[in-house]
Amino acid sequence: MREVLTIEVEIRGQEAVKGKTGEVQMILFGGYAECENFKGRILPGGVDTQAQWPGIPWTLSARYILEGVDGEGEPCRIFVENNGTVQEDGSLRTRPRILTDSRALAFLEEAELCGSVVGSEKGVTIHIFAG
Repeated sequence: MREVLTIEVEIRGQEAVKGKTGEVQMILFGGYAECENFKGRILPGGVDTQAQWPGIPWTLSARYILEGVDGEGEPCRIFVENNGTVQEDGSLRTRPRILTDSRALAFLEEAELCGSVVGSEKGVTIHIFAG
């Protein structure tokens, strides 16, 4: 697996509700990517919905659009849907899905992708890998 995208997420706000049978948090975010394949920013509207239900590990489902330039310098957008669960060791593993109008990054739409999320000073760093 090789890393194809690295995204720095900056938390902008959070809303939550805790009921009798579960808990949900919606985390609003922005951020940017500065990696070999893409340089740009997360457009307004990025949200990560995290949920905890009885007997099920925390799950997340983040959706956002990046706008910038691909590795060939061409303007493009990338839509990311990143779904994951918290593992027994506390780490977070994800299964991203990507859509893009970039010819250079079109392979990401059909590649087998996996990801990890690591805490950072302003939020988290998302690492997306292709096999």
